[in-house]
Amino acid sequence: MKVASFYCFLDLAEPAILREELLRLCRERSLLGTILVAEEGLNGTLAGSGGDIQQILDWLQRELGLDAPLDARWTDSETAPFRHLRVRLKKEIVTLGRPDLKPHERSGTYVGADEWNGLLDDPNVLVIDTRNHYEHEVGSFPGAIDPGTDSFREFPAFAARLAQTSKDRPLAMFCTGGIRCEKATALMLELGFEEVYHLKGGILNYLKDTPAAENRWDGECFIFDTRVALDKDLADGGYVQCHACRRPLSNEDLRSPDYREGVSCPKCCGELEDERAARLEERRKQVALATLRGEKHIGPRS
Repeated sequence: MKVASFYCFLDLAEPAILREELLRLCRERSLLGTILVAEEGLNGTLAGSGGDIQQILDWLQRELGLDAPLDARWTDSETAPFRHLRVRLKKEIVTLGRPDLKPHERSGTYVGADEWNGLLDDPNVLVIDTRNHYEHEVGSFPGAIDPGTDSFREFPAFAARLAQTSKDRPLAMFCTGGIRCEKATALMLELGFEEVYHLKGGILNYLKDTPAAENRWDGECFIFDTRVALDKDLADGGYVQCHACRRPLSNEDLRSPDYREGVSCPKCCGELEDERAARLEERRKQVALATLRGEKHIGPRS
C-alpha cells in the first residue's frame, strides 16, 4: 500500500465545495486517510493504490489551477495505516492559532535535502525542530532546538521568546513533511527574523533523498498513523502508540511497571482520569476475549 502526504497553502474561496468533491473522489477509489481543507489551503495524507492517489493529486492540480504538481512525500506500508477516510473543514490546515498568516505570500527560503547539512554545520545558524516534544524525543537532527511544545498551537509563545534574544541569528526550521515549518517561517518573519530557511518536504524528503553516508538524522521519525515511526530507510520503526495519550512508546517504555497494555503508559499513568482508565481497561479485556475466540474486536476507540 502506498501512502502520500501533501499540502498546499493558497487562498480557497469555497473550501466546503472542494471538501465535498474530494470526499466523493476518494471514496470512489477506496482511499483511507485524512484531508483537512480550509480557506488557507489543504493538508492531507492518503493511503491506497499509488495510481488512485496520483489521480487525486492530478485532479487537485487541475482544480486549484496550480502551476506545478503537488509535491507529495511517498512511503510504503504493508498494512492500512488508517482505519477511515476523513475529509474535514477546518479554520487552519495546521493549527498554529494564526489563520491570518499567509505562507504562500510570505515565508522562509526553501532548502533542499542536498543543502540542509550545510545549515546544520554552520555554528551561527539556529536549527529549530518545529514539531512537538514527544516527536523530538523519537528522533531529530543533532543540535536541533526542541521548543518543548505539546501542540503546534504552543509554538508562537516559544517564537516570541526566541525573538527577544536571537533575532539576528539565521534560522533553519524543519518538521515531518514541511507544512509546520513553512507556516512557522511566516511567523518568524513577522517577528522580525530576516534570514529564515525551512527544509523542503521535511524530514521524509530528507530521508528519501540523502545518501546513507551523509544522513545526519538521529533516531526515528514520528508519523501520525498506525505505523507510529519510520526508520532512516522509511521502513516501519520500533515504536508503538499508547491507547490513552497517543504518545510513542519505546521498548524501554513497554518494560516499565507503569505500562498497562491498552490502558496507559509511563508518560500518562498519573494523568489518566479513573473513568477513562476503566473504559480502556474494559476495552482491553474485550479485545483479549475476542482474540481468544478467534475474532477481531471492533469497537469505539476511547
